[in-house]
Amino acid sequence: MSNRPSQPLRGFNSQTPKNAFDLSEASLLGDEPSYIDYFYDQPGSMPGTLKIEVDAPPPVIVLIDYSDTKATKVEIEAPEDCEPYLDTESVSWVDVKGLGSEDILKRLGHVFNLHPLVLEDIVNVPQRPKVEEYEDQLLIVARMVTLQANGQSFISEQVSFILGQHYLLTVQEEPDHDSFGPVRERIRCNKGTIRKQKSDYLTYALLDSIIDGFFPVLEAYGERIEELEDEVVSNPTRQTLEKIHGIKRELLTLRRSIWPQRDAINMLIRDGSDLISHDVQIYLRDCYDHTVQVLDMVETYRELASSLMDVYLSSVSNRMNEIMKTLTVISAIFIPLTFVAGIYGMNFNTEISPWNMPELNWYLGYPACLTLMLLITVSLCAFFWRRGWFENISTVKSTVKDD
Repeated sequence: MSNRPSQPLRGFNSQTPKNAFDLSEASLLGDEPSYIDYFYDQPGSMPGTLKIEVDAPPPVIVLIDYSDTKATKVEIEAPEDCEPYLDTESVSWVDVKGLGSEDILKRLGHVFNLHPLVLEDIVNVPQRPKVEEYEDQLLIVARMVTLQANGQSFISEQVSFILGQHYLLTVQEEPDHDSFGPVRERIRCNKGTIRKQKSDYLTYALLDSIIDGFFPVLEAYGERIEELEDEVVSNPTRQTLEKIHGIKRELLTLRRSIWPQRDAINMLIRDGSDLISHDVQIYLRDCYDHTVQVLDMVETYRELASSLMDVYLSSVSNRMNEIMKTLTVISAIFIPLTFVAGIYGMNFNTEISPWNMPELNWYLGYPACLTLMLLITVSLCAFFWRRGWFENISTVKSTVKDD
């Protein structure tokens, strides 16, 4: 059975996709399930068994058929309607969005002559990104992340590619989110060379858009980490620690998404395939470079997030030291004042002996005592100031006020 989280992540309303990752404070409490745990079958289950999620959206099939001279976009009602487009010389891109109907998915498998294990990898998500070659088809499983409009959350979903001689079948988990918009626009407006190329070039273009989709997400993490750096130094709280822990977990999720994708693209370049031309392999090298760049950014942000924990502990320790210094100064000032007040509060009788505190009979004894206390206070404050003990007290006071 699938071990995907069955409950929505904290901090999301009912309209939030189930596989979205929230960067807000509400979702960083550390008690959610692991974000991406790969699919595993029940022991003893038959190969090719499909597991449809109860809340999976129904499939929406869109076909884009194009050549150098024209491009057609058709919304397909039945999977069998794709058959006339598969044997033509034009390139047919069949985009399936949603995994909520076992019947439609099985009919798609029959139309495209998919191996049962291929259909299992497509439907039973999430799978580890990989490349598998069959007789006249190439299976590519990738992980796509897209940044939401609020800039504080992202959606992660599996995208499966079935590459044929003149067609490309893509299957996505979510119908409303992907990073393929620029590729569709290039096909529609005949920009660049995409409509002059075959289906392998389309596969490269979509893979490249998936990899490029990681950069906006990582930029959001970079801004988040910068904000945390300022917060850790100026006003570290327990919520800050929870935010650091949450970012570390989510960066680990991104690493688990991009690392096997790098290996899969490298396999396409190194081993090659009859379905991928030499020219497209050269383009895939650029895609591989982008993948390595994304992985480097993920590793850098993970190191920064780990170092934030050390900075947090140091900031908390320094803040505690400054607070203790402030309390020590206050205590040191009031100790001699308490001593003077304690002595003159003993009330010895001066009539019995002239040595029994003659100051009690002074006409200006009370003002003299207050003056003595004031002189002691001023002297101690001047001494502490010259020693530099008051340098960071104002910072500590402002920090405590912000709390």
